[in-house]
Amino acid sequence: MYHGWGDFVVMLDRNKIYTYADYLALDDDVVLEVINGEVINMSPPPTPKHQDVVDELTAEFKMFLRDKECRAFSSPMDVCLFADEGTKAADIQNWVQPDLMVICDSTKIKDNNIIGAPDLIVEVLSPSTARNDRWIKLKSYEEAGVKEYWIVDPYNMSVEVYIVDRHAFKQTKVFGKDDDLTGEIFTELKIDLKNIFKS
Repeated sequence: MYHGWGDFVVMLDRNKIYTYADYLALDDDVVLEVINGEVINMSPPPTPKHQDVVDELTAEFKMFLRDKECRAFSSPMDVCLFADEGTKAADIQNWVQPDLMVICDSTKIKDNNIIGAPDLIVEVLSPSTARNDRWIKLKSYEEAGVKEYWIVDPYNMSVEVYIVDRHAFKQTKVFGKDDDLTGEIFTELKIDLKNIFKS
């Protein structure tokens, strides 16, 4: 199975169970997301619309979290969802690169990646990743203990908010482009979506 873009192509073995150690041995230009050892995504560079939404949301979180314990990060950054301090790279079979995440436990923030589940994750949909974001990643984030998950649709200009309820995600709110978005974990956070969805 071949995945790639531009002049860069990498051959992936459809039957191989990939570990984080395998990933670290690849060229630095390779960006893979893997769930249960199976490659679910090798992302091309984001579109301007996608990246603009990510950047605007990141700016909102950065300002809101200034002088607070929690920190916001945007992709590209590896998140080893089910790992902890003692997990070896060869034993990690789940890692993703969320568009945006908030981490309140500083011990999860390492020099080169995030070890363990973020408190909040935001994924901005694109045609090539929508299925993963809505199904595969949602289930993985749920199992890993992510407390809040946002699915942002830049084409329909909407944001779906999911919160953990009895170990499963439950959709609590849906916001449109003319709304002020409010979160569940960070109840004081308010985002005017007209500043996020510009056209």
